[in-house]
Amino acid sequence: MDVMPLLLLVAGSAAIAAAGRRVPVPVPLLLVAVGLAVSYVPGVPDYTLDPHIVLPLLLPPLLYTAATDSSYLDLRAQLRPVALLSVGYVLFATFVVGCAAYLVVPGLPLTAALVLGAVVAPPDAVAATAVARRVGLPSRITTILQGESLVNDATAITAFKVALAAAVGEGATWAGGIGEFLVAAVGGVGVGLVLMVPLHWLRTHLREALLQNTLSLLIPFVAYAVAEQVHASGVLAVVVVALYLGHRAWEVDFATRLQEGAVWKMVAFVLESAVFALIGLQLPVVLKGLGEYEGVDAARYAVAVFLVVAAARFVWVYPATYLPRLSARVRAREGALSWRGPFVIGWAGMRGVVSLAVAFSIPLTVHGGEPFPERNLILFLTFTTVIGTLVVQGVSLPPLIRLLKFPARDVQAETLAEANAQAQASRAAEQRLDDLLADERNTLPAPLADRLRMVLERRRNAVWERLGQVNPVTGETVDDTYRRLSREMISAEREVFVRLRDGRYIDDEMLRTLLRRLDLEEAAAYREAT
Repeated sequence: MDVMPLLLLVAGSAAIAAAGRRVPVPVPLLLVAVGLAVSYVPGVPDYTLDPHIVLPLLLPPLLYTAATDSSYLDLRAQLRPVALLSVGYVLFATFVVGCAAYLVVPGLPLTAALVLGAVVAPPDAVAATAVARRVGLPSRITTILQGESLVNDATAITAFKVALAAAVGEGATWAGGIGEFLVAAVGGVGVGLVLMVPLHWLRTHLREALLQNTLSLLIPFVAYAVAEQVHASGVLAVVVVALYLGHRAWEVDFATRLQEGAVWKMVAFVLESAVFALIGLQLPVVLKGLGEYEGVDAARYAVAVFLVVAAARFVWVYPATYLPRLSARVRAREGALSWRGPFVIGWAGMRGVVSLAVAFSIPLTVHGGEPFPERNLILFLTFTTVIGTLVVQGVSLPPLIRLLKFPARDVQAETLAEANAQAQASRAAEQRLDDLLADERNTLPAPLADRLRMVLERRRNAVWERLGQVNPVTGETVDDTYRRLSREMISAEREVFVRLRDGRYIDDEMLRTLLRRLDLEEAAAYREAT
């Protein structure tokens, strides 16, 4: 097996993503654009998306890291809009886009058009999270978009299976489709509920951080595979498990959390970069199969489908937002609502790699050996819709948010809340320390006991100082200066250790032990600063 194309994809996409952090263009769009350009460079291999790789191997870890970073409590508070978008909108978009494609494209059967509708219906979890993270959307809107993108793939994949069964002549019915959807949804949630407690128990009872994080890397694949094995939704199983584990992450050992955070940041960075680059690299593969369609006709169909996809989201979002507010109870609970939030939600409907992977899973033939009707055109329209939403909506979203002038975050109030929380925790820790020191089994020399209290006091004062005055010369708070000087001292110690190693006064094993000790101290200072 030739691994060079895979290495080039990972290394190239990671390098572009790293460079993209220094330019104003959102990184996902830069990766797609470079992928489009590179796809026509002579000698570049064809990177055809294999649904047997993307869905079971790339989708679970991407969903897992997005879900663990989400807030279970916030998602529960926004359950109604999330459900209306992740289920209601996806089914609505499947029907509307399918009917529009049936009317616009001559000779396209309605069943095949509904397959296209199901394929392009779900906004992508990776695209939504990446863009929302960059543009700094208000927390409620970000929660709704993240919640929608975590669940909607399950709805779309089920709708796709039903439409595909009808298209290939397997006699699918509306009743059967609804039943399949309910089985997949209930089954996926059920598998997640069954797995989440034993997996969390195992995570908290393994004694080594290395083993705990090995388990962490396996969890999304296990949850997805188990659910798919019983014909349930692997997507929902992964999301349920990840939300539970993220909500209970505080119960895991600190070394595991530190290591796990670094590992999953790296995994998410590599996978997200490769996924967006893969989208752009599909252009030659898609155009190669387009065949009999002339450029003008294909472009006209692509524009029509993109416009319907964009418009259908607004048609759904505004009624789904305002109709529930006819209830006085809903209005009292949710307060005032500006038109700007639904507008951004309506515009933030970027499609991504899941749509392309599902499209590539359309079989070549139907029952009787006949070619699947207009399969190549469906692939092309899926590709142009994904690119169109990423480029048009992704590029315009940041300036649109600035133009709408959403209220800025109240940094002062957030810092005050953080300071109050730290003060309460510090009082509890101080009382606990006094109780422990009162026991003769815990007797400490006075300097060491004072050191414990000093560390606690510095942690408590650090947040309050952000509300106070700063050094007029450097612009730093007292605690900022303390941390900077501490890190300078650690750097000086590190240089001495290396010099002693180079002079053969200590060996490399001792050097690694001493450096790890300094690294942990510096990491603690850095975490407090951020």
